[in-house]
Amino acid sequence: MAAGPTWILATAALTIIAGPLALGFAGFISARTRNAAPTATTPSWRLTAASTLLYILAFNLTFFIQELFLVLPKALTPGLRPTLYHNNHRWEGTNPLAALFQGTGALATLAVGLFCLWLLQRPQQRSGGARLLLFWMAYCGCFMALPQVVIGALSQGSDVGMAMGYLQLGADARVGAGLLALGLMPLVALRLRQPALAIADSPAFIASPGTRTRFVFRAVTLPALFASALVIPFRIPREWLEVIVVPLLVVLPGIPWIQAGAWRTRGAAANSAATAWPLAYLFTAVVALLLFFQLVLRPGLRFY
Repeated sequence: MAAGPTWILATAALTIIAGPLALGFAGFISARTRNAAPTATTPSWRLTAASTLLYILAFNLTFFIQELFLVLPKALTPGLRPTLYHNNHRWEGTNPLAALFQGTGALATLAVGLFCLWLLQRPQQRSGGARLLLFWMAYCGCFMALPQVVIGALSQGSDVGMAMGYLQLGADARVGAGLLALGLMPLVALRLRQPALAIADSPAFIASPGTRTRFVFRAVTLPALFASALVIPFRIPREWLEVIVVPLLVVLPGIPWIQAGAWRTRGAAANSAATAWPLAYLFTAVVALLLFFQLVLRPGLRFY
């Protein structure tokens, strides 16, 4: 194996596995040196359910944005006739710009993610539901895009890899882009810790390293794991590798860092005035989006 891919794979192992494990272990040691918090400070399972439903919405909306912005530039390019589907897009015709436009989807989702992260940092009163939705849109936007840069550095046939090929990036530039994306992943994830803790509607939920760790597990980590399975109906029919791997690639680079670093976050304030959206409304929105994906997008929307 060439040195470049080896560097990327080694850095990925450090970023995705070793780093969160080390940070989480430090948190475990820190929590053991303090008095255990009472179990009454554990948030309700209703928050877990709401967060799961909002992750499903955010993931699929972000994926839709990605595919839409893969299609729109091609629709405006002479010689290309693109079609948008619920889990992919295709095009007929030829134009050299098609390869470049394979990178516009990741660029769009990253822009949406960073914009939502910026909104979360602003001192503005929002409902608990709005905070959760912005949090998951920020997360999915960033972590649906950054892994694609890493994959693009390794595979010239991937979406971002094709864009890199059009830009005539050499092997060193590809490796540099992949390493940069890997370096940004923990920074973005750790930046999302405070917005995650701000979801709490009681200061007691995030008063100590132990309570902060438990709160993030209930409000962020479990919902992401549950939702990764529940997004499957939005993605079928397609090759099972594509159906399963994409949701995992969004979860694995970021959620472990948020969970592992929750204990170390200081200065986060609970949004005590927050009001959550009713679960029935969230469930209805998820079902409506699923119907839109399967009944409208699955047959294909032509952009020509």
